[in-house]
Amino acid sequence: MSGGSGPDWAPERVVTEDEAAALVGERFPQLRGAVARRLATGWDNTVMRVGDDWIFRFPRRQIAVPGVTREIAVLPRLAPRLPLPIPVPSLAAPEGMETFPWPFWGGRLVPGRELAESRLGEDEREAAGRGIGAFLRALHDPALVAEVGADLPYDPLRRGEPAVRAPMALERLDGLAKAGVWSRDPGVERFLAEAANAAAPGGPGVVSHGDLHVRHLLVDEAGRASGVIDWGDLCVADPAVDLSLAYAGFSGRARATLLAEYGSEPSAVAARTLAIFICSVLAAYAADEGRERLLAEALAGIRRSVGD
Repeated sequence: MSGGSGPDWAPERVVTEDEAAALVGERFPQLRGAVARRLATGWDNTVMRVGDDWIFRFPRRQIAVPGVTREIAVLPRLAPRLPLPIPVPSLAAPEGMETFPWPFWGGRLVPGRELAESRLGEDEREAAGRGIGAFLRALHDPALVAEVGADLPYDPLRRGEPAVRAPMALERLDGLAKAGVWSRDPGVERFLAEAANAAAPGGPGVVSHGDLHVRHLLVDEAGRASGVIDWGDLCVADPAVDLSLAYAGFSGRARATLLAEYGSEPSAVAARTLAIFICSVLAAYAADEGRERLLAEALAGIRRSVGD
């Protein structure tokens, strides 16, 4: 769950609200004097709400910088092609500044709350599934690869390869079990042991969010998908990389609706394996950070990933 120097998500640099306001005001005079308030934090970025309807993303770790650069370059071209709102970096500092060495950017706020924080029950997720299924069908349009694929790496973290991700998931789950966070499930462990010998999907790559999970899908008060955020892992990959969300975040009729709206089945072994891995990482992060609702959602996601 963590290395000798701290957990994987330990930040190298954290921008405070006052620092964010100063950086934004210095780089973008039209927002000088606007108040910055912390909106969210993740492994790689601190997100600030500036003024009433702007959000700014500041890297927390050097490893996040290439992803921020890709967001600035590619998201404005993707946004008009997609049926749900995504952040659009319309105010960008691509070279960083003397007072902050890394690139950062701002865009209009995408409304909604994380699916992980929504409290939607299993049978209340069908509308969200329908929306994200249609969204992924548009994102995975082969024409988009021709338009932006040259600017993106191919699955740099090998998330679409079960033989890579299954052992990593088993290791994460072992850590969770030893910490008393997760009760060992022979069915999950058996699935991962078999997945470790599975071949990678052989289909063509598509433009992929790359890290699509229950924190990055936003929903509105009615439970409908309202936006997709945090594109730092944007890449070209097998469709199973994004469709892992169908297994981590949805079950039963809601999952069936998502996949029907998408229009085809992914490589189920690759998608389920990645879903378990992502949920195990989210569970470790949530336990370490004391985020009880996210922990409950992540542990439920592990169970969903091997179920119907």
